[in-house]
Amino acid sequence: MMNHKPSCPQSGFTLIELMIVVAIVAILAAVALPAYQTYTQRAKFTEVIAATGPAKTAIEVCAQTGGKDCTKSANGALSGAVATNIVASVEVSADTAGGGNNEKGPWIITATGTDEVDGSTFIMKGELDNGRVKWTNNPSDSAGSCVTNGIC
Repeated sequence: MMNHKPSCPQSGFTLIELMIVVAIVAILAAVALPAYQTYTQRAKFTEVIAATGPAKTAIEVCAQTGGKDCTKSANGALSGAVATNIVASVEVSADTAGGGNNEKGPWIITATGTDEVDGSTFIMKGELDNGRVKWTNNPSDSAGSCVTNGIC
């Protein structure tokens, strides 16, 4: 019998090469998954932040037109319009601890997310400044849990 050698030697990947590729893909997935989950949480939380819009607008209009109870106006603008599967509630109050009142502020808007965003809260403070309302989203007394959770 004749010894027959193939004219083209077989080529391909060895088992160890395939295992190395699988290990690299697994490491990359392990690093990317937590980053992706944080990204999706942040994206969902933008709905909670956007839900403060009607309250902000109502306070600004009330303050600029000399309204008497801007807190009531803001809560009226919210009246059930913000509850979704991501937004649990949005509430407006006067910052009475800072000497404020319903007419001239400062006002505190607290938006709370559902379990979809770990129940995180977003707090804004609005202060009347030369006829305009100046908003800060990180008041010194409380920043909301979204800051500590890293999603806002």
